Amino acid sequence: MIMKNLLIIFLILFGSSQAFSFVILIDPGHGGKELGAVKSYSVKDSKGRQKKITVYEKNLSLRLAKYLQASLLNEFSVYLTRSFDRTVDLDDRASMADTVKADLFISIHFNSANSSEFHGFETYYLDNHKDKAIEKVESIENKDLKGEDKIINQILIDLVVGKTVNSSKKLAGLVHGNIGKNIKSFKRKDRGIKPGLFYVLALSKRPGVLIEAGFMSNPRELSKLNSDSYLKAYAKGIAQGIKEFYKTSPKREIPLF
Repeated sequence: MIMKNLLIIFLILFGSSQAFSFVILIDPGHGGKELGAVKSYSVKDSKGRQKKITVYEKNLSLRLAKYLQASLLNEFSVYLTRSFDRTVDLDDRASMADTVKADLFISIHFNSANSSEFHGFETYYLDNHKDKAIEKVESIENKDLKGEDKIINQILIDLVVGKTVNSSKKLAGLVHGNIGKNIKSFKRKDRGIKPGLFYVLALSKRPGVLIEAGFMSNPRELSKLNSDSYLKAYAKGIAQGIKEFYKTSPKREIPLF
């Protein structure tokens, strides 16, 4: 009986140490002076009067990131690029991946469009494409880079895509599928898994995904995005996808170059 208990303890400790050596860096988009999308929706107060609720993408992304961190902490080493409202540029976000020796990079964002009709969730992985609609999303998320930086980082993108595309696409599939299952009751449109040229993913030099958890420009959707129940369900879906990825890809493959 004693030997059996010791064996169980050994397996728990050994399994845990292996998992905890797997490092995940979660990147809540925007922060500080970088507000991200800023949108509003209306609710009725206790007296039936209309009340305007203004939501900042930087705050939503941090809330979702913290829920995701909490969902993973009992199994992995998990870090945030920011844990409070502060400005962090793209280079600093990416360099943190080297600092903590991250295995995966998860960038958290919320979508916005000129029309309030757009709705739904989508998951991106780093790869080349020729989709004009995706280029609009890229122009928002990559807006901090100009001129020479864009040329240099295009070279980097080509290098990183070659090293990470298979792992990142696999991760995106697992994460996105589990998100869909977990937010099914919210009846959100599944906009799919898509390739995208996001500099923050390229600069991280790791397998990773960029999450677009819903359209803030759609007032109906925004009211759901701003709820803890939606954010917790979304975080659970991402976490389940990461855990499934780890089960099939537990080996560390960093640094890439």
